[in-house]
Amino acid sequence: MWSKRGIASRYRMGRVRVLIATDKFKGCLSAREVAAALAAGMEGRPGVEIERCPVADGGEGFAEAVAARMEEVGGIRDALGRPVTARLGWKDDTTAIFEMSEAAGHWRLAPGERNPWQASTRGVGQLICHAASRGARRVVVGLGGSATNDAGAGAAAAAGWQFLTSDGEPVDPRPSNFLAIERIEAPEEESLPEIVAACDVTNPLLGPEGATRVYSRQKGADDRMMEHLEMALEHLADLVAEQVGIDLRGLPGAGAAGGLGYGLATFFQGRIERGFELVAAETRLEERIAASDLVITGEGRFDFQSQYGKAPVEVARIARRHGKRVAMVCGQCEPGVLAGPVGELFGRVIALETLEPAPEICLRNAAALLARAGGLIIDWA
Repeated sequence: MWSKRGIASRYRMGRVRVLIATDKFKGCLSAREVAAALAAGMEGRPGVEIERCPVADGGEGFAEAVAARMEEVGGIRDALGRPVTARLGWKDDTTAIFEMSEAAGHWRLAPGERNPWQASTRGVGQLICHAASRGARRVVVGLGGSATNDAGAGAAAAAGWQFLTSDGEPVDPRPSNFLAIERIEAPEEESLPEIVAACDVTNPLLGPEGATRVYSRQKGADDRMMEHLEMALEHLADLVAEQVGIDLRGLPGAGAAGGLGYGLATFFQGRIERGFELVAAETRLEERIAASDLVITGEGRFDFQSQYGKAPVEVARIARRHGKRVAMVCGQCEPGVLAGPVGELFGRVIALETLEPAPEICLRNAAALLARAGGLIIDWA
């Protein structure tokens, strides 16, 4: 393991390689902006080589962390069916990456508009089809921040699946209409790319740990709506099992993003993978950590939930496995979180709130405070 003396020795030899692998500061700065601000505090130091590798899990910031370029796609439907412009990322000419929240995210809705009984993932299917039309052979979808609870039926409809009454009349597949569906028919011709769903939750579709019971209340559901949503999803899953011959309601991650995990696995033959592991693979994170001397990671709020698959802790674990020193920068650090085993991963932790106690000033000056933190970390290392 690199010691403080070891890094100092390399510094005297003329070169120290610093890898900045930070997540976003939610509601403040993107992962790229956080990395740039930290780098600004270290630039100009003799012998310091800086490499940036923004990271994320399956939620907000996932596409930006992986994509080499972004494009805007117009005419995509939001959760309530309104046309919006959504961002679609490309890692290369054949791999497209986007977050489902670009189309069906709750951030697009005013608080009074949130209604998972009527919300649809149709826009997610539109983005997949658009990527396919542009030559994508692989589409990676980050699951998180959804306003929906439709088990991906809306996305399936956009890709050609038909949801019909017993008389063969088409049904718009949103939860309020699920009980009217009696027939489900696959597209006659289906030539979609490989689909990968990125998420870091293991919820099944139904039950006490399912999409409805765990997540729908924050999307606007009350107790009565939750009962109806659960009944609607169960009816859909029963029909799919009977008529399509696929029953993935118990698949870990099926309940992610209002059941979109189930929908992508069922209607698109996709697979569910951990978001952070996908980002790590796509960015060659472990290889870059192994080639560094010091790793700096971080996120907006470091709390007890951070140890369960969140990017900064996973970065630190990889770094420690390779014998690297690790520093962490965050906006806020929950008291006591560093007292356990997670705290042992980090040689230095700087919370911006300790540099500027006033929350509104800290938020407004986050980039400058991050630059200051970057300088402090180099001085420490």
